[in-house]
Amino acid sequence: MKTTGHAPALTGAKISFLAVAAGLYLFGMAWAQGTKSANQSLEAPHADQAGVEAFRDVASVLLSPRCVNCHVPGNAPLQGEDGRLHNMNVKRAGDGRGTVAMRCTNCHQVTNSPVLHGPPGAPDWHLPPASTPMAWRGLSTGDLCRALKDPGKNGNRSVADLIDHMNTDLVKWAWSPGPGRTVPLMSYDEFISKLIEWKNDEAPCAP
Repeated sequence: MKTTGHAPALTGAKISFLAVAAGLYLFGMAWAQGTKSANQSLEAPHADQAGVEAFRDVASVLLSPRCVNCHVPGNAPLQGEDGRLHNMNVKRAGDGRGTVAMRCTNCHQVTNSPVLHGPPGAPDWHLPPASTPMAWRGLSTGDLCRALKDPGKNGNRSVADLIDHMNTDLVKWAWSPGPGRTVPLMSYDEFISKLIEWKNDEAPCAP
């Protein structure tokens, strides 16, 4: 038989077979890569996961009654472990220190009352001002995180400024609220440590 030196021509059937084989190969490679990526995401947390977990601990304090009773979306502070409306129809007013007739410091002095469930006290007792009420009662942990970082909602503070803000007598009062009141489960030093950890991890928020 005489040969021409050229490769035999591919038939339509052979072309179809090769196309199918190539498609299956590419599909298999894509599936393997996807499985590998999924396994990696399960095995290794996101780079900011430590910061997200640190903020969960921070939120456990911020969502305690000692904090959320004043960080409210309305203009009336709450009181007690059950978050009931404040007695005597107290209102926030513009500066957060109450109305002309009912200033917060009328009852809230610079120290706690020694009487069980008496008026608590700390220097400059007040709510956040009406312009930036820093309201987070009822928010999820992720939404609280985003609200806390938002300069338009937090008094134009940076994350570093927030840590400085937590180093005030009014915030520290939450761990010494007077007789008959619960305190956050985490100590103040642990709270600040978790805040710093969250900041150092670039302050990530949960979805």
